[in-house]
Amino acid sequence: MSKEMAEAFRILEEDKGIKKDDIVDAVIESLRAAYRRRYGQADSALIEFNEKKADFHVYTVREVVDEVFDSRLEISLKDALAINAAYELGDKIKFEESPTEFGRVAAQSAKQTIMEKMRKQTRLITYNTYKEHENELMSGTVERFDARFIYINLGSIEAQMSRKDQIPGEVFASHDRIEVYVEKVEDDPRGVNVFVSRSHPQMIKRLMEQEIPEVYDGTVEIMAVSREAGDRTKVAVRSHNPDVDAIGTIVGRGGSNIKKITSKFHPARYDAKLEKWIPTEENIDVIEWVSDPAEFIYNAIAPAEVDQVIFDEKDSKRALVVVPDDKLSLAIGRRGQNVRLAAHLTGFRIDIKSASEFEVMEAAQALAAEVALEEEVVPSAVEEVLPEVEELLDEAAPVENLEEEQE
Repeated sequence: MSKEMAEAFRILEEDKGIKKDDIVDAVIESLRAAYRRRYGQADSALIEFNEKKADFHVYTVREVVDEVFDSRLEISLKDALAINAAYELGDKIKFEESPTEFGRVAAQSAKQTIMEKMRKQTRLITYNTYKEHENELMSGTVERFDARFIYINLGSIEAQMSRKDQIPGEVFASHDRIEVYVEKVEDDPRGVNVFVSRSHPQMIKRLMEQEIPEVYDGTVEIMAVSREAGDRTKVAVRSHNPDVDAIGTIVGRGGSNIKKITSKFHPARYDAKLEKWIPTEENIDVIEWVSDPAEFIYNAIAPAEVDQVIFDEKDSKRALVVVPDDKLSLAIGRRGQNVRLAAHLTGFRIDIKSASEFEVMEAAQALAAEVALEEEVVPSAVEEVLPEVEELLDEAAPVENLEEEQE
């Protein structure tokens, strides 16, 4: 039995990560429980583990007494002396129990306890393993699909990718190898859940770290990413080396670095006229990050030109961007995409107006201010002269009275 037990300990410790001490404790508790079921109590039980032989022994400990009240806990002095003449009152004697009497029950209980420990330990190992990869890229194999998720085998767990985390029009088949961004790892009573994404903005950042050496070593830093997956992305970058051009480094010669990134995705858009999906490519705009908010917004609105940026005095995270009349639609973008991406990238709520609209707005504000001023001035002017008028009226009254008297 010792060889089999030792081998079981080794397998559980090496393969499942369960420490031998935890297994020994589980077996001892199971043997104690089996003893309790057989004898109605476990106070007299002594369970020992022989480290050298990797074996367990169960004993009943009885105290030597004059008169026995509970044979489960006590033994008479007469019976004790029959075993060994050296025994005295108060001595404790160990009697080994036959494992066959309750070994099967104990073994089953121990197995259940160990299996539960194995499940918990396996879950903990799985959780810790994938938690370390949270916010990183991993490769996996597409396993199956349902109405809510694509399930991807990452090695020792099946990750879930929801619809919102998928690229529009991207299609996979079972056993396809794909790269995903590990967005979140959760542990709950039912097991470990790993949620992955291909649409997350940070996937672009991780791919750039992976594909561009200057990003990987920190020479060029990705400061912010704003993305509408499968369509368009804006990336703000800066260089920590004055001799290295941040934008040029990210784009690469002839756009080679950008092509490396976009080739990882296979978006498509549905053409209602043709009634089929048309393959497309995600466009990536690279802009320079600067600490000055106004200049950063200027850059983020590109490719449109900007005349001026005006910050809201009441709301520090709101800005009005004025662009030339002929650049308004370019600044806003298709279905508002350009300004939306710029807002997400900079962290400002951005309102776009053409130069003409801004002139009209300024004129309207000036007129409103003038009207308001007039409304304030007229009543105040009346209030200022009213005392003088009242004084004149008071002075005039006696004269009228005098004239009346003379008549």
